[in-house]
Amino acid sequence: MSIHNISNPRVTIVIPNWNTRRWLPGCLDGLRAQTFQDFQILLIDNGSTDDSLDFIRAHYPEVEIISFAQNRGFAVAVNTGIQHTHTDYVALLNTDTVPHPDWLYHLVEALEHHPTDVGCVAPKMLSLTDPTRIDDVGDTFSWYGSARKRGLGELAETYAQPEEIFSANAGAALYRRAFLEDVGYFDESFVNYFEDIDLGLRGRLLGYRYLYIPQAKILHQSHGSGLPRARYVTLVTRNRLAILLKNIPALLLFKHSGTLLYGQFYYLLAYKKPWHSLKGTLMFLIALPHILRQRRTIQRKNKLPNTVLDSLLINELGEIPLKTLLVDKFKKKI
Repeated sequence: MSIHNISNPRVTIVIPNWNTRRWLPGCLDGLRAQTFQDFQILLIDNGSTDDSLDFIRAHYPEVEIISFAQNRGFAVAVNTGIQHTHTDYVALLNTDTVPHPDWLYHLVEALEHHPTDVGCVAPKMLSLTDPTRIDDVGDTFSWYGSARKRGLGELAETYAQPEEIFSANAGAALYRRAFLEDVGYFDESFVNYFEDIDLGLRGRLLGYRYLYIPQAKILHQSHGSGLPRARYVTLVTRNRLAILLKNIPALLLFKHSGTLLYGQFYYLLAYKKPWHSLKGTLMFLIALPHILRQRRTIQRKNKLPNTVLDSLLINELGEIPLKTLLVDKFKKKI
C-alpha cells in the first residue's frame, strides 16, 4: 500500500464524488498501484448520502477530502479541487474508473515531452464491462451540436497511435495547470455535462492543442455516476446551446445555421422528453445576458482562424437519421 505524504507532488488527482461508494475501491486501489507515485489525491464530495466518506477515511487515509453539503455539480467540484492545490499538473478522474498501473506515468511523460501549447492529454478509455472495446479515445463536437465519444464500441486494439484530438474527456484526463489558468477553468453554470467540450473549445480558440495517448489505459463505466435521464436532457440542451453561442464566431454560426437548427430539432425528438428539452432551452434563454458577456470576452481573445475552427468541428450527427427516428416513432404508435 502506498500512502501519499508528498510535500511537493507533481500531480494532483481531483476526484468528484456523489454517492458512488460502490466504485471507490476499483478507482482508489488503481491509484495505489500506479508506477508513477509523485501525486496527491483530492476527493471533492458533492453532498453524498451514502457511506462514501466514512469508507474513504477508514480505508484510504491518503485521500484528502473537501465536502459540500449538497450536490453542486461536476464543474464546481473540479474547479474547487484545481484551485485548492498548486501542482504543475492536474488529473481529473471519475470514480467509475479503474486505471491501469502505467496510466498516469504515460500521461505525465507525454506532457513533459511536448510543448506547452499541448494543454491536455487523454488516455485510451476502455469499457469497464467489456475491456476488449473502447469507451473513449478523445471527444468530438459537431456542427449539429452533438458531442461524441471517438471510437466508442470499437476494438481495443484500434487507435494504437498518439494523435491530436478535438478535446479530452474530463473523466480521466491530465491538464497543465497553466492551461487551466489561462483558459479559465470549467464553466460552473454548466453544472454537469459538456463542460469538458466547452473547456476544450475555449482552449482551441486560444491556440492550445490536445493529444490522445494510447499507452495510457483506463477502464470506465459510462454514466456510472450520472444524473437521472430527465435532468440530463435539460442540462445537455442548455449547455449545447451555450457552447455554440459562447465560442463560435458569427460568420461560422451563420454559415452552419441550417445544420445547427436541424440538430436542435433532432434532439428535441430523439430525447423523447419535450418538456425537459424545452426547459433546457428556457434555461439557456434566461442565461442569455450572461452567455453574451462570456461570448464578448472569448471572441476578443480568439486567435484561431475561422477556417481552422471550421475544420475542427465535424459534419456528422453521429446518430440514427431523423427519417428512421420518425418511422420508428410512428410504428410504435400503430
